Amino acid sequence: MLNRRRFIAISAALMAPLPAAAALHTETGQALGAKVTLRLAHPDAPAIAARAMAEIARLEDIFSLYREGSALMRLNAAGTLDTPPFELLECLSLAGAVHAASDGRFDPTVQPLWALHAAAAIAGQEVTPEALAAARAQVGWGRVTLDPARITLAPGMALTLNGIAQGYIADRVAALLEAEGLGNLLIDTGEFRALGSHPQGGAWPVRLAQGGTVALRGRALATSAPLGTTFDQAGRMGHILDPRSGRPVAGVWQAVSVSAPTAALADALSTAICLTGDEVEARSLCAAFRDVRMESLVEI
Repeated sequence: MLNRRRFIAISAALMAPLPAAAALHTETGQALGAKVTLRLAHPDAPAIAARAMAEIARLEDIFSLYREGSALMRLNAAGTLDTPPFELLECLSLAGAVHAASDGRFDPTVQPLWALHAAAAIAGQEVTPEALAAARAQVGWGRVTLDPARITLAPGMALTLNGIAQGYIADRVAALLEAEGLGNLLIDTGEFRALGSHPQGGAWPVRLAQGGTVALRGRALATSAPLGTTFDQAGRMGHILDPRSGRPVAGVWQAVSVSAPTAALADALSTAICLTGDEVEARSLCAAFRDVRMESLVEI
């Protein structure tokens, strides 16, 4: 199956009343395989939207696992990347912090396992114990070296940032739009980032797929669901992989929603919590970071 519907929607408005000429401007595009929709109410909306789209495209050139020549693809292919982009280093540094706090549950080095399970699913075959053992041997965050001058992976390793990059991109676009003088906006990259409040007052009411609503004002929200994307047609083998077993997580959570100061942190933590075994453990992981809240924890 290997599909997960994602879209990036950005809705923004000035805090002050708009001039009559400032009609709602809508612009669409693509990023990380997802549809992008920007809706801006601002006198200079077309120019601002163009700059936001250019920023999204620039970030895709860093984080994409599918765009030829992206920084991440070059790193995975060569095992090393000289003078890596600041954004890649920053995102990987946060990933490392979540990896440490989660006792290794969140691990961007699971890409060899992802590739193995994806190839087996496409071929309609089972993953053999031998192939699983070989892929597991290529996983391990401790063998990644981060340095402003160079990122280095051990031989055979590869990274995926699918559990954090969508949130990181939301944060970067929010920063760009805030610098443009925009307030009261909501960005949805599959994870939510609210800057300011709702244009009509109060918080942004974000409805959860698992039920309930979270009020966002100046913070972010991410939801992870182990079966949100599946490898098999029956929908039983989820996309979140346990680096300890090398297999899709057989956890207890149907959906996990976390709010945090940044979308990247919320994204990574919601993914990591899917690999925890009980509510005490899940809440303890949230407590390891400042101003993080568990918003919803739904058992299978």
